[in-house]
Amino acid sequence: MSAAKGRWDDLVPRLLSGGAVALIGLACVWFGGFLFLAMTVAVIAVMVWELTRMLDPEAPALIVAGVAGAALLLGEVVAPGFALPLLLAPSFVGFGQLSQRRATFALFTTMILLAGFGLLILRGEFGFVWMSWLVCVVVVTDISGYFAGRFLGGPLFWPRVSPKKTWSGTVAGWVGAGIVGAIFAVYMGAAWQLIGISISVSMASQLGDIAESTVKRRVGVKDSSNLLPGHGGLFDRFDGMLGAAVFLLLVEQLVDFPPGVL
Repeated sequence: MSAAKGRWDDLVPRLLSGGAVALIGLACVWFGGFLFLAMTVAVIAVMVWELTRMLDPEAPALIVAGVAGAALLLGEVVAPGFALPLLLAPSFVGFGQLSQRRATFALFTTMILLAGFGLLILRGEFGFVWMSWLVCVVVVTDISGYFAGRFLGGPLFWPRVSPKKTWSGTVAGWVGAGIVGAIFAVYMGAAWQLIGISISVSMASQLGDIAESTVKRRVGVKDSSNLLPGHGGLFDRFDGMLGAAVFLLLVEQLVDFPPGVL
């Protein structure tokens, strides 16, 4: 009984904090504009702050985070060609401020800034519906994986890095994302290719989660911070969205998106 209870002891705080984050995020996505921009900049800055503290506790995390937030904010108001060097600049600032793990910092900070920029592009160019599609794919992937992993169990995906992630949960995330893609394809008149795109975005979100878990394992921490009860920090909560958003930036260059929608 105690073992079964242990599998679910984080469910209530996860639901409460996750629900609060979801409601705030949904409101910002719905209204878009400055509100969505402010939320995205704040989240990106906090994630860089958490990353800096994990990799080098002695580094001035607030300064590095402030630079990252300012870079994304400026990147939104200038032409895309000028935004690109701004998005890469915080990685170089970190090289001068961190005394260790600089390459890891640069890689993840670049990914975080690109993901934030990609989310701004998605909301601005494709609107609330397709931003909601991306959020639904990532959330359903996470929820499906959580419950399938605890109900079905089975072989672990990568026990050394993520001791709770199972193959059953991983595959359930793909199935859930495919269902989301099918629903949006039907109601939005999109091509059935959206199912494949949704599954691939789900996979990318899982890779984002695994990448963050690898960093935490290397530095010996359980959570990126303690800002969100049951979830840890914003990096823990949005690691999947990072992978999904960066991947979607690539997808838009390879296939028509949204597929079949004029």
